[in-house]
Parts: sequence; structure tokens; C-alpha cells
Amino acid sequence: MSSPASKRIVADPHEDGSGFWDKVGKTLRFHATNARVSLRAARWQVGQWPAERPVFIVSCSRSGTQMLYKTLSQSQAIGSLNREIYAVWSRLHAPHHKHWDSHVLDAEDVEPGERDFITRYFYARTGQRRFVDKNNQHGLAVPYLHALYPDARFVYIKRNPGDTLNSMIEGWHRPERYATWSAGLPAQVQIDGGRFTRWCHFLPEGWREYLRASLEEVNAFQYASIHRAIREASRAIPAEQWHEVFYEDVVRDPVETLRQVFAHCDLPFTPAIEAHCSSLLDKPYDAFSEIRLDKWRDQRHRERIERVLPGLEGLARDLGYRV
Repeated sequence: MSSPASKRIVADPHEDGSGFWDKVGKTLRFHATNARVSLRAARWQVGQWPAERPVFIVSCSRSGTQMLYKTLSQSQAIGSLNREIYAVWSRLHAPHHKHWDSHVLDAEDVEPGERDFITRYFYARTGQRRFVDKNNQHGLAVPYLHALYPDARFVYIKRNPGDTLNSMIEGWHRPERYATWSAGLPAQVQIDGGRFTRWCHFLPEGWREYLRASLEEVNAFQYASIHRAIREASRAIPAEQWHEVFYEDVVRDPVETLRQVFAHCDLPFTPAIEAHCSSLLDKPYDAFSEIRLDKWRDQRHRERIERVLPGLEGLARDLGYRV
């Protein structure tokens, strides 16, 4: 009878050590990244270089901002974090700082040190003085962003109200993703008779009047509020710093439409960027379904949307659409 010490130990084929070394590699990369960030932050603190012509993408939620942001992020000529940093911006101005009135920020809201804070944050993580950024609340903060960075470039992407509302309503069905910021909202949300209890996307001024409204009314209110705010704010932005693009044009001709966006941002439209744009529709960013125009007409929210579209006709015409 063999002793326990003499028994042959058969190794588990799945435990070949690769998992251990994967973890080691991830740990080393994590610490290397942190070291680079710390070094760049220290370097910036010495030089304190100003940001140069940052690019902000603005619109309503679910309007193609992610697609545009990810495409601009392909450029080697501008820094990008490739993610939204709502939590970082909230360190400066969170809704509760203004008693949850809204996400609206004006030029007067700029405080000393905020420009340096954001500039250092992006430089430390990208190593570049130019950066591109977007989040779904920037549309209510254009005057603030312009005051923060007077030489900033703005790209305003518009999408027809039907398709936008359809996608926004889908977003309201995903509060774990689109309502993370509203956990402390000091109000009882009872939208659609209490079916929706967490406020999603963003807070326009006057949101408390919609706490018990239908879901389509809330989304129409959000759509109208943010587009009107953007249009009003655009009047104070020099024309050469403001560019408007239709989501529908991106879908119909992504290469030529995005070539113009890159030109406005003073970014090279390289062969690699052109190749990315030519296959853009094959890799939808943050889409709930396939990319196509007027898809709201055969989706489950059609009746909801048809009830509120008449109230958006005037705004839609101003944006360049016919409802």
C-alpha cells in the first residue's frame, strides 16, 4: 500500500498557472498606469499648461453623442478617456449643490481652480493638452463650459424627436444605468402611476412638475428643455467654435459628415479615421437595437411618442425637422 507521500498528484489541466500570471500582469499594468498618472500630474503642477481648444459634444441623451465621442476618440491628436466622467464633474457641481434644482450651469457658476482641476485631470490621464469629453448633462451647461474654456470647440449633434424619445424611453427602463446619479433625489418619483420611481438621464429646470406625469410626457419635456437650452447658449458662442450635425446625416454618409466634424475640431482626418468611419454602422455604440432611421415607427413605444410629438412640432422645425 503506497503512502500518501508517494501518491501521484494529478494537476488540474485548468490550473496551469496562466490565471495567476494574468492577475500578476493586470496588477503590474494597474500600478504602471497609476505611476504614469501621478508623474504627469506632478509635471503639470510644475508647468501648469492650459488646455488647448478642448472639444465638448452636446445634445439630448440618446442622440448619437456616444458614437460621435468614440469616433473623435480614435484621433491620436486629442486626448480621450474613452468614458464619461460624470462623477468627476460632480465633484465641482453636483445637483444637490443647488438643492437639486437642475443640472443647469451658467458662466457665473465657474469657481476659481475648476479649470485647473479639469485640465490637470485630463492631462494626467492622457498626456495631452487637448481633450474631448461628453456626458448627457453637458447640454444644460454650455455657458459654464464656454466660460471655463473660452476657446473650446462645441459639436452639437441633433436627432429627430421620434427616434430620440424612443431611445430615451428605453433608457428609463434601465435605471441601473441611467439613474445612478439620482439616488439622493429629494422627491418621490411616481411616473406612469408609480411604475418608474428613479429619475433618469438629466434634470431640467421644472422637473418637479413631472413627478407624476406619463413617461412620454417626461421624455418630451426633457428633450425640449435641453435642446432649447443648447440653442439659447449657442448664441453666445463664436460661429467658428460651434458646429451642428444631424444624426441622420451621420447614418446616411458617415465618412463625409464626420470629415466635416473633424475639420471643425481641427483634427486630421487620417486614412485610419476614414476607415473607421466607413464601417461605423457595423459597430454601433451604446445602441439598444440596429442603427436605422425612423425606427420608432415600428417599435413598442410608438403610441406613446405619437401622443407627445404634436407638442414638439415647433421645436422640431427649429432644429431642422418636420414631424
